[in-house]
Amino acid sequence: MLLDTYGRVATDLRVSLTDRCNLRCTYCMPEEGLQWLQKTDLLSDDEIVRLIRIAVTRLGITEVRFTGGEPLLRPGLVGIVERCAALEPRPMMSLTTNGIGLKRTAQALKAAGLDRVNVSLDTLRPEVFKTLTRRDRHHDVIDGMAAARAAGLTPVKVNAVLMPGLNDDEAPDLLAWAVENAYELRFIEQMPLDAQHGWKRDGMITAGDILASLRTRFTLTEEGADERGSAPAERWLVDGGPATVGVIASVTRPFCGACDRTRLTADGQVRTCLFATEESDLRAALRSGAPDEEIGRLWQVAMWGKKAGSGLDDPSFLQPDRPMSAIGG
Repeated sequence: MLLDTYGRVATDLRVSLTDRCNLRCTYCMPEEGLQWLQKTDLLSDDEIVRLIRIAVTRLGITEVRFTGGEPLLRPGLVGIVERCAALEPRPMMSLTTNGIGLKRTAQALKAAGLDRVNVSLDTLRPEVFKTLTRRDRHHDVIDGMAAARAAGLTPVKVNAVLMPGLNDDEAPDLLAWAVENAYELRFIEQMPLDAQHGWKRDGMITAGDILASLRTRFTLTEEGADERGSAPAERWLVDGGPATVGVIASVTRPFCGACDRTRLTADGQVRTCLFATEESDLRAALRSGAPDEEIGRLWQVAMWGKKAGSGLDDPSFLQPDRPMSAIGG
């Protein structure tokens, strides 16, 4: 069991498979990209599967989310999914992706055992997409989402970040489109995880802003805490349901008290929180020949030290040195 001193138990593992990405989103990284991890620093496929096996069979993990960077850039992704699907007990498995490679991989991922996908899409306007991501790939994302839905990787969840002066007027249009296409839309407040450290609280679009915009066109009925559980998104029924919309308000409405996540970076570091400034090295233990029991104990020690919250409201808060692409979403 991965227990912390506040009584929270981690059952949801987020695994970053690579720090690389084929987009250059303005709220994530600079146009020229970043200094990528060396191949020798990355966990191998076997090392990833071994850590997931330890987490599932020894530490109580029931859900695994593959992230990046862009996880579809990982050459061994389908094989990793297939091997993890064979674990007993079998974990629920999902993938967070920018969607660009989904059209060609959705069927193979489903056949390997992947259950569903989250796709990042911040705008319905190709020209705004090009400005936000610095790439002209909007049609590829739309096609990829359709392929995921056709393959049965459902529910297809859509993650959208609204940026002032770019797409902050699109919330109602995004929701109408998601409902029409049977996608589950989740708006995410912009978080201080950009490589440039340019995030400013007073410049972000808040959950309150998003909900006010949505209510100009839709009737929203809050589902409530019982339905939410440990999920990061607060959810509302849209016009009475069954469609829903969610808001992940990590900044203005933090949900740290119910957090059930543990994170593994592409280079084998345990992170207790997206905003953590400390990591615990499992890669060194793996490569020194440590047995499963020892690796599990190191993971438990790391999680025992998890802080009560993200610290975003603390005047002394420091943005993590490693950006989102390096630590996984």
